[in-house]
Amino acid sequence: MSTNFSTDRKPLANYSLAGLADIVLLLLVFFLLTSSFIPQFGIEVTLPKTQTAAPTKDQYVAVVVTKDGSYYVEQQRVSRERLLEAIQNASGGTKTALVLRADEESQIKHMAAVGSIAKALNLRFMLATDRENPVSVF
Repeated sequence: MSTNFSTDRKPLANYSLAGLADIVLLLLVFFLLTSSFIPQFGIEVTLPKTQTAAPTKDQYVAVVVTKDGSYYVEQQRVSRERLLEAIQNASGGTKTALVLRADEESQIKHMAAVGSIAKALNLRFMLATDRENPVSVF
């Protein structure tokens, strides 16, 4: 007793690309919505130029150091003496990183001060930069 599973139908040779186009469109929308955008700040600083740059997350405390040595935490001017308290309040225990936007003409002691505060508060420290010339990866 033999069972025959063959049919007289021919395999489908044409595939519809409508489903594939929908998936590609959904992936495009997903990546556009989940990519992180760097907000524009109202405090003018000239960032140092680097060859590569990485996007930042939304969960960070923004600290700005101007070329004259003024500190801003989340767009609010803060004195050097109140910098630790201002960063601690801005992090609120939920933010895990600190992004420093320092003017390229500011002194290294300002970056060191902010970095040591970030370390004391157990925040990851990142320095914001602008791209010098886009580097081709391919």
